[in-house]
Amino acid sequence: MVSIETRKAQLLARRQELEEKLAEIEDALDEPANKDPEDRASEREDDEVLERLGVTGLQEIEAINAALKRVEDGTYGECVTCGEKISDARLDLLPYTPKCRKCAV
Repeated sequence: MVSIETRKAQLLARRQELEEKLAEIEDALDEPANKDPEDRASEREDDEVLERLGVTGLQEIEAINAALKRVEDGTYGECVTCGEKISDARLDLLPYTPKCRKCAV
């Protein structure tokens, strides 16, 4: 069984990693467009991928922040739907998950 302090450290480390990646994505999206039309089209496709990655990263950060709030409230590791304990194996895979396996389906 992993301690709550270890889980909190994992969540904080993952949030930091995501924030750094989001900053890199933002920098890449801020680069000036290429003058060549074909290169610009390719860059637009790349930008769409980066934007999707950014949205996914922001969603994960929101989930992490919610998990950190549950740590503060003393409810981390309890399913927000049924109140049952979330398995350690599930928290190992998704440390920010708010639901047990049964309720997540």
